Amino acid sequence: MTDCRRLAQSACVAPDRAVVPESPVEGPPPFRALFETEFPYVFTALKRLGVRDSDLEDVTHDVFVAVYRSLPNYDATRPLRPWLFGTAFRVASDYRRLARHRRERLGDADAEPVDDEPAADDQVEATEERLLVVEALDALDLDRRAVLVMHDIDGHSIPDVADALSIPLNTAYSRLRIAREQFRAAIHRLRARQDHRRKARSPRVADARAGALGPPSREGGKG
Repeated sequence: MTDCRRLAQSACVAPDRAVVPESPVEGPPPFRALFETEFPYVFTALKRLGVRDSDLEDVTHDVFVAVYRSLPNYDATRPLRPWLFGTAFRVASDYRRLARHRRERLGDADAEPVDDEPAADDQVEATEERLLVVEALDALDLDRRAVLVMHDIDGHSIPDVADALSIPLNTAYSRLRIAREQFRAAIHRLRARQDHRRKARSPRVADARAGALGPPSREGGKG
């Protein structure tokens, strides 16, 4: 397993445990069962594609509206989740385009607040690693990010990725190669910045801890 895949799988988003393995079926699956079973997968896929946390539930429902409309045309001989991911990718593309236009109109006022408070000591490393991977994914174009997520995180084969995203097989391989290179470069750059921040923060933490101890006691100083 490449370092890129290991990082993305371990730190990007917690695995979806509420879903069941796919099983061959004849004809399209019932929509209600599909919605209840695969909602966590689609929700997580959208998060990995960069949909904001505050919009995830609404955009997930948008995906299932599209799924409902196209379900009669679903080929049951194809794997289900790559097909769902392809639908999620197209909805996420529209979402990101609209979100970009909204940010251009409103400036930074519409951006989600960033919590700069340090996490508890036993959570700092895991939190920073997860945020680092998410930020590295954000550095990728959505087309390349989708291939990386589908293959290196979800574990789908490149032929399934190409089919789900409606791109030539060679294009899928090319996007995966470039995405991995850009992801590794982003991880390296972000870790260097992270290390710099830790070093800058260390003296302030030491001073705060020293101040918390208070001045040395002068009791017993007179003889």
